[in-house]
Amino acid sequence: MGDEGSVRVDLWIWSVRLLKTRSMASTACRAGHVRVNDERAKPSTSVKPGDVVRLRHDGRERIVVVQKIIRKRVSAPVAQECLIDKSPPPPPREALIPIGRRERGAGRPTKRDRRELERVLDRYRILNEPPKDD
Repeated sequence: MGDEGSVRVDLWIWSVRLLKTRSMASTACRAGHVRVNDERAKPSTSVKPGDVVRLRHDGRERIVVVQKIIRKRVSAPVAQECLIDKSPPPPPREALIPIGRRERGAGRPTKRDRRELERVLDRYRILNEPPKDD
């Protein structure tokens, strides 16, 4: 479980339960949402104890320090021992942008309603875009 050396970043992210599946971890790496020591990481990038891993997922950035190397998925309490979480706290639910809901039986949205909803969704997309590489 606490093997010495290094392990692939996608495998480690999945093992410590930061993402649900290994394929999601690999996809996040390929999309540029994972950084190891402030450098963009491919799925095959190696991590070792002491490395800082940054992961953008679901509009939130997770910052964790690798404490132990594991290669197999383990229970949540054991997984928490393998990392030090330095992430900022998630925003409160009230701060999230409310997505328009229509009352049941209100009928189809009007053109004005649709445009207003598109405006809100565009603002939400802009706020949650990953940072651009220089």
